[in-house]
Amino acid sequence: MEQASIDTLREIATRDTWTIEEHRELQQQLFHLTDAPRKFSEVLEELEDANPEPQGAVALKIGIARYMLCRFDQAIAALTAATAGKEREYFLAQCYRGMRNWDKAIPQFQAAKKQGWDAVETDVRVIEAKAQVGDMDGAAQDLQTLEKAVGTSDDPHTQADLGYLKGLLAELNNLSDEALDAYEAARELCPEHTEVTFRLAYHLDLHGDEEDAMALYQECLQAPPVYVNALLNLAVLLEDAEEYPRAVACCRRILRCNPNHTRARLFLHDALASTDMFYDEDQARRIAKRNAVLDIPVTDFELSVRARNCLKKMNIHTLGDLVNTSEPELLGYKNFGETSLKEIKDMLSIKGLRLGQAADEVDEFGALMGASGGEMSPEEEGSRAIRVDQIELSVRAKRVLEEIGVATLGELADHTEVELMGRKNFGQTSLAELRELLVEHGLTFRGEGLVADDFDGDDEDVDLDVEVEADSEA
Repeated sequence: MEQASIDTLREIATRDTWTIEEHRELQQQLFHLTDAPRKFSEVLEELEDANPEPQGAVALKIGIARYMLCRFDQAIAALTAATAGKEREYFLAQCYRGMRNWDKAIPQFQAAKKQGWDAVETDVRVIEAKAQVGDMDGAAQDLQTLEKAVGTSDDPHTQADLGYLKGLLAELNNLSDEALDAYEAARELCPEHTEVTFRLAYHLDLHGDEEDAMALYQECLQAPPVYVNALLNLAVLLEDAEEYPRAVACCRRILRCNPNHTRARLFLHDALASTDMFYDEDQARRIAKRNAVLDIPVTDFELSVRARNCLKKMNIHTLGDLVNTSEPELLGYKNFGETSLKEIKDMLSIKGLRLGQAADEVDEFGALMGASGGEMSPEEEGSRAIRVDQIELSVRAKRVLEEIGVATLGELADHTEVELMGRKNFGQTSLAELRELLVEHGLTFRGEGLVADDFDGDDEDVDLDVEVEADSEA
């Protein structure tokens, strides 16, 4: 089954054009693949390598592929150069929707409708976007028009679309009971409607019905598209229920598609920490005692007027501020001389401290004082020892690691992203692949914090496996 899906993936990639049917076929094949984002990224790399300046039908394919991998800005760049038509307009609109750029999404969906895209689907998206930007009257009027146009359609998904919009409008108008009724009625008509299921789960989650909310979030993961917020919210509930391995699995599923997802990385760190959490009372007392010392104001000590004024102007108010300051920094300040420096040193020595201590101290208090380092956990040591030749990687990533002599994950983590991006033929796709690999093993590149900055706009409305559908803030 796995190899058949990969073969189908590559066969679709070689077709001259991609229609919505091909897109949905890709979506289904990817949903059944393990590590789908990485494998689809390889297909995209092959397309990009063969077409460095894509135009026409090839640009359309590359744009759709980038959109499916949540690279919205890059997708827009490719789609702009694609052959004009309903597919281009629709996927441009979906990119803006995924970025929550509703003002651009509205006219783009309208353009897709004019080009021949399904009228009901585009109308639903326009009404949703209007509601999200606060045009509640316009959204309500459009919804009435759509209801008249649809009439008594026997398509359950269409009727569920209407219920979803009614619930969304009620929810955004703070009409909680009306929203709940609309979502429940829509779900009865079409239980597999993912948006309705997610909104109902979110509503129950907010109102404390966590058990039912978890069940509905899990339903959202059973078929594409899968909403990232369903995974995030489920991870939070699972962590609250002390089901830490399952919470970790939810976060890692997000990071396989979007390694830079800020909240997923934060939640993963919390969930992993909870799996081996240990509270050391003696260490806690020592840390509290140390913090109390560092918080002592410098005004509690007898200092010369010159030293006191200099410290005030340098915004140094506590002993903690002083241990974060070096001798050259103090001496470099105007009117601060050797006499004042000796005063400061003597004052600190009374409390067993020294200037610049925070910059080079690596002990149990290092983290509190701004230093980094310390003993690695057994898990981190094990992750760093894993050999990269034992891991399935793209050809391009393997080639770069061989060139720079990286044999283990620890050696990879000792490099910075800037160093890797400076290598020839090494791009964002390969960087994301390696970053994802490190995150899965609890590591990061050198100089990178656990929580990275956002990229590609708003990352809260990206879903996985690997279709993109925006949902509201959760």
